[in-house]
Amino acid sequence: MTKNVYSVKQVNAYIKNMFVQDFMLNRIYVKGEVSNCKYHTSGHIYFSLKDESGAIACVMFAGDRRKGLAFRMQEGQKVIVLGSVSVYERDGRYQLYAKEIVPDGEGDLYRQFEKLKKELEEMGMFAPEFKQPIPFYSRKVGIVTAPTGAAVRDIMNISRRRNPYAQLILYPALVQGDQAAESIVKGIRTLDNYGVDVMIVGRGGGSIEDLWAFNEEIVARAIFECRTPVISAVGHETDTTIADYVADLRAPTPSAAAELAVADVRQLLDGLELFHQQLLDRMEQKILVRREQAEHRTAGKAGTGHAPESPGAEASGADSGTEAGRGVAAEKAESGIFLYADTGWESPSKRGGSPSRRTGYDSCDRRKAVRPGAEDGEGRAYRNAGKE
Repeated sequence: MTKNVYSVKQVNAYIKNMFVQDFMLNRIYVKGEVSNCKYHTSGHIYFSLKDESGAIACVMFAGDRRKGLAFRMQEGQKVIVLGSVSVYERDGRYQLYAKEIVPDGEGDLYRQFEKLKKELEEMGMFAPEFKQPIPFYSRKVGIVTAPTGAAVRDIMNISRRRNPYAQLILYPALVQGDQAAESIVKGIRTLDNYGVDVMIVGRGGGSIEDLWAFNEEIVARAIFECRTPVISAVGHETDTTIADYVADLRAPTPSAAAELAVADVRQLLDGLELFHQQLLDRMEQKILVRREQAEHRTAGKAGTGHAPESPGAEASGADSGTEAGRGVAAEKAESGIFLYADTGWESPSKRGGSPSRRTGYDSCDRRKAVRPGAEDGEGRAYRNAGKE
């Protein structure tokens, strides 16, 4: 074992010092294609510059961004970066610290993206009038994504939490690579024919190359022609694909897509409970009002010196067992009265040979309804259900 043993910190510091002393690396222009661009909430921008031979990690701090960046960088865009190359001692890796960034034309992928976007927009495939509404309560939710990964797990967890009764139907598709676009199209058409209420199409985050399957024209057309409402959930919030423009609704992440597709059953139950309580309160208020009205009518008749009419006064000729009574009942039947029998509410006009069974009031004029017991053995008939 040699005597000169150095710590990791010492080695990284020594290498960093070599970079600092190199005049060329302290002020260097580097051009390349933007990849894995992330705008952090702190204001810093993390991205990579790449060409056909390799890539270099880059960072632009918030303070330099205010002065040195006049546009929003996009995936695949070609830029020229002025900065310095140094070592990040904690990770022991070098990166380009950007001070100024200017466009250098457009990268191949970015140029293809803009060209297809313009063509489809001119065809009207992004028009809002073609967007289908997302159903509020979906019982069958179709998912087109990879069977493994964070995206499908997030959708499953959030859907189960919001509504455990919703049925999730997964089509395991390829979401990256040469065959990904055809696999996604097949998944969309399969679930559309299966008959789901809403469909989530997406994947987790990645570079523009990783997400490129969702920028293919065949995927865009499959989404546009789909009869089922489609929610796109591709990558992170800063990632934008052609599928996002064509879809009926764009979700910033797969987790957000699950929240948009699956209703929260707890809110529904709380709403039903609220409506139930409001219905009870209104019924109680109506009963109190009707009771007060009945008391006022009774007090008014007592004040005039006339005895209240007997409930059966107008039905004196309608005693059971007499032909006259049956005639009165038949006459009342023509005015929308329904009599209560052992079989339920019946229309007297239909009580000929085979009475029709009824389960409740069949007339909007409830004042003419006959109280249960109107034709019992004692022959009592009541003209008004509200006068008891």
